[in-house]
Amino acid sequence: MALTLTVDLDGCTGCACCMMECPDLFDIDDDSGKAILLKPNPAEGERADAERAVRSCPENVIVLGEG
Repeated sequence: MALTLTVDLDGCTGCACCMMECPDLFDIDDDSGKAILLKPNPAEGERADAERAVRSCPENVIVLGEG
């Protein structure tokens, strides 16, 4: 099954923890200050990075799923 990452941008406060932990998966939008998801379907080899991003988010708005 493919991995899927999502970010609830309504709840994102732009703290950039996701980008600091996983710069290959996330960036921060210069205009909104919110997360930009670079890879909504990361490779299986990026699972640990994606899980670290989920854990690092203080607002708990990043979700990693399969499907």
